[in-house]
Amino acid sequence: MPKLSVIVPFYNVQQFAPDTLRSLRLNARPDFEFVLVDDKSKDETPAILERAADELSDVAQVRLVRHDENGGLATARNTGLDAAQGEYLTFLDGDDWLAPGYLSELVSTIEELDVDFVRTDHVQATARARTVHRAPVGRRYEVLNPREAILPADRTTSVDYAFAWAGAYHRRLLDRGLLHFTDGLRTAEDRPWIWKLHREAESFAVVSLLGVFYRRGVASSLTQIGDARQLDFIRAFDQVIEETAGDPDADRLLPKAVRTYCAIIAHHLSDESKWEPAVAKQLRAMSAAAIQRMPQDALGDVLETMDMRRSSTLRRLRRRVTTAKAAA
Repeated sequence: MPKLSVIVPFYNVQQFAPDTLRSLRLNARPDFEFVLVDDKSKDETPAILERAADELSDVAQVRLVRHDENGGLATARNTGLDAAQGEYLTFLDGDDWLAPGYLSELVSTIEELDVDFVRTDHVQATARARTVHRAPVGRRYEVLNPREAILPADRTTSVDYAFAWAGAYHRRLLDRGLLHFTDGLRTAEDRPWIWKLHREAESFAVVSLLGVFYRRGVASSLTQIGDARQLDFIRAFDQVIEETAGDPDADRLLPKAVRTYCAIIAHHLSDESKWEPAVAKQLRAMSAAAIQRMPQDALGDVLETMDMRRSSTLRRLRRRVTTAKAAA
């Protein structure tokens, strides 16, 4: 069994894939496994992966998996999880990269702490600028309760730091069905995933490792494109609400889920200029419907305590639906 499996989906990243693959080589060990998933790329990415898999096989275990159809990041990660054999697992996106030696440090840390998963800080790379982003948990190198790290509702917590690649995960989580993503989600795929992890895992820790470089501002990135695929955040957060509502601690946890959902809706509505006109209209309609589906008691409390700008945006949307229903 490999000590660590690194799952790396690629889609149309011929410009960045060489850097990603070079960083894997600088982290390679014979007991590490690199699972490279080509999500039906249309550029030169498949040829780059073919060459890299051959070269990396000299220094690590390599699995190259190809999709017959493009399925999106969540589906590609699931393909990697199904193929992975490691005792521990982590993720990397096909346009990001790792610092040399980072993976060995990551494995040593999770083994020493003996937890279900660890979360790490990361470096955001925007053009030539570098910014350190810290996981929003102050206690470091301590064994913590994942469920307790969801709260408090009115502050940024561990479930808001949803980057799957910022950490490592013991295989027992995979065996329990806690590491797969919601198939087909094109955006916000990390959100139901991180909530499920924190509700159902038994232990975790946050460590001060800086080794993942997260590339922002890539023109082809879905976060930069205002098309209908971005609306999948509605489906993602509907899942968070539904699953959290069925939790034994729903009364405690739902206000956090609703507040986060509302904040994301308000964020997207505040920047409608980035959306295609038809998609902006769809965004407003889907957001209004989402507000109606939320637990209304929790929603009322959130709107009372949210800042005025976002609260006003959401109240207008809520009134518009109520008025339309009354007219009908």
